[in-house]
Amino acid sequence: FCPGCRALQPPGPRPDLFRLMDCERSFRVDAQQLQRRFRSLQRALHPDRFGRRPPKEQHYSQQHSSLINKAYQTLLNPLSRGLYLLELNGVEPAQETDCDADSVFLMEIMEINEKLAEPKNEDILEEIETLIKVKQEELTKEVTAAFERDDLQEAKKLLAKMKYFSNLEDKLKNKKIPS
Repeated sequence: FCPGCRALQPPGPRPDLFRLMDCERSFRVDAQQLQRRFRSLQRALHPDRFGRRPPKEQHYSQQHSSLINKAYQTLLNPLSRGLYLLELNGVEPAQETDCDADSVFLMEIMEINEKLAEPKNEDILEEIETLIKVKQEELTKEVTAAFERDDLQEAKKLLAKMKYFSNLEDKLKNKKIPS
């Protein structure tokens, strides 16, 4: 907001999502604090509050609201938060081929993919869902430790593995949706 006239201003060109959400720039985030900040910002800047303001302010409000949603979703999800932290540190995210050296990992992913390709079986789907959840939790702990050691290359490798499990999670969700 303009300090003089209190008119809403446009968002900056490349805002720091951690600063916007009033969080420390860290892989560890307090989800409840993040949610409180999200709600507070949305209450103040939501487009519904700007219906009687000039069109320019209505437009800025939509931009802010969209940015707040993006910041919240990015920082809430461990994978996107980790990738964003790498980006802020000037580290390119891992490419698909970066995991190719880990044949044990790739075999595990292939086996899960094969199980997902089989005809729908609720027991197997539940087993896969549990496995993915456990793996994601383990990887999140390892990524947290890597960021806290400032080992960005290790974090990058682990985030690449997380991405594989995230893709499996998406496939699982699609399989569970009744057709």
